[in-house]
Amino acid sequence: MGKAYVYTEFGGPEAEALIDRPAPEPGEGQLLIAVRAAGVNPVDWKLRDGYVRPGAAPAELPAVFGSEAAGIVERVGPGVEGFGVGDAVFGSTLGGGYAEQTLLPVSVAAHKPEALSFADAAALPVAAATAYDGVQQLGLPAGATLLVTGAGGGVGVAAVQIARASGLRVIGVASDGKKDLVTSFGGVHVASGSGFADRVRAVAPDGVDAVFDLVGGDVLEEAASLLDDRTALISAGDRERVVNLGGAPVARARTAAVLEEVAALVVDGSLRPHVTATFPLERAGEALRTVEEGHASGKVVIEVGA
Repeated sequence: MGKAYVYTEFGGPEAEALIDRPAPEPGEGQLLIAVRAAGVNPVDWKLRDGYVRPGAAPAELPAVFGSEAAGIVERVGPGVEGFGVGDAVFGSTLGGGYAEQTLLPVSVAAHKPEALSFADAAALPVAAATAYDGVQQLGLPAGATLLVTGAGGGVGVAAVQIARASGLRVIGVASDGKKDLVTSFGGVHVASGSGFADRVRAVAPDGVDAVFDLVGGDVLEEAASLLDDRTALISAGDRERVVNLGGAPVARARTAAVLEEVAALVVDGSLRPHVTATFPLERAGEALRTVEEGHASGKVVIEVGA
């Protein structure tokens, strides 16, 4: 038996519980890992609230929180090649990461470089991989100017760094409290709030070449006004509205190759996962509240086991 942090019904924090459960059995193309760290993301509490991912079925209850983890392979399922018991790995989970044991499909799992900590590795599959996918999707040439809205959040911080590593000039829209964060990663900070588009025009009189939106809603609408060519508009924050504006949602690759790429960026110093808070599994609820209530200034990670 192992411990897992779950939601037993759809609703608020009162639906959460730390339970004991049998270790899941790895199926075809899956790894059972002993979790060492699990990333915390806004989608975790949104799923508890009842949000259903596009194209997915509602979660079966009780459902384990979390969608990214790093750990040590304990067992491999049928058809698995390239991974063995004892390997240090990270990736997107099948069935939740806030647990002592979880499953990783090998299609979205990668070997963890020795120079990468488990906590940093667990912070990559959602935020950093989304940022990487978005920057790749835009395909801007070196020297182009990219506007990132929500630049102070988990995906935004990664997007600023990945874009800078690709030779782009980055303007990051974020609150005044996150100015130092955005500039520390090489971005030009523009204060968020009504009228931010005029502030962007002031620092980029020649305009911006593309917009990577991470907020949606009115922010997306205002950012779109900065572009003549809306095909250079992508959003991870508002799939429906970005299409209506002539842009596109971020196209997630969800492959092991992307995980390897973002891990390499961390190892060579181009990307810092910016893990600012860690909690043990027994305090998973506190970790989730930190993200849910907007108190996180960086990536929050749950550390499990040895």
